[in-house]
Amino acid sequence: MTLSVETLKPEQTDPAAVSLRPSDQRAALPSFIAVEGPIGVGKTTLARRLADTLGYPLMLEPAAENPFLDRFYTEGASQALPTQLFFLLHRARQLADIPSGGLLDQNLVADFLMEKDELFAKLTLDAQEFALYQQIQTSLNLSPPTPDLVIYLQAPTDVLLQRIQQRGLEAESQIAADYLVSLSESYTEFFHYYDDAPLLIVNAAEIDFAHNDVHFDHLLEQILHMEGSRQFFNPNPTLL
Repeated sequence: MTLSVETLKPEQTDPAAVSLRPSDQRAALPSFIAVEGPIGVGKTTLARRLADTLGYPLMLEPAAENPFLDRFYTEGASQALPTQLFFLLHRARQLADIPSGGLLDQNLVADFLMEKDELFAKLTLDAQEFALYQQIQTSLNLSPPTPDLVIYLQAPTDVLLQRIQQRGLEAESQIAADYLVSLSESYTEFFHYYDDAPLLIVNAAEIDFAHNDVHFDHLLEQILHMEGSRQFFNPNPTLL
């Protein structure tokens, strides 16, 4: 299995990238950006557009490759352990495939944090399964690279459900609102204590980073002028 990274050709880059060409702006950009948030919040969409605009390689979570994920959504707890172990082992392979002094010493956008696997494991596994998961995780001795910036997207449960329905994936139609509530709460707790990298917390409930250039440009401004270890971006789209 090889590293899932998309390298963008110059003609594929977003037109907004033109405004980021000057060297003083490029120097201010973080080299490794990770986008995170619960299912349906738009992290992959944003990660793709950031990579397009900045001309960065893109690393995506292998959700479509996980043969247990559809079964987890439909059957629940009985498929939780193989689902989580697949993600854990796939991340280990991704790390192993990154050449020393290579990709992560340059630029990268990812739609996940390596550390978030344990967040899902705590939520979906029982005590014995989680203990087994932790044993395997420890034996892998993973040392994930630390992003230069983490963008954490938030949205209410009804918005997440609406976006999941709009996506139209059959397996995701089985995702229950209660699961999304628990997942969002787990993310909130995780990032409350997170201090490994600068964190930009974004209220993504009413903004459209995929199709609205104004919304996306305002986010880029926040990234360029990020100060300190934690910053909040809570735009009112009616005023943008």
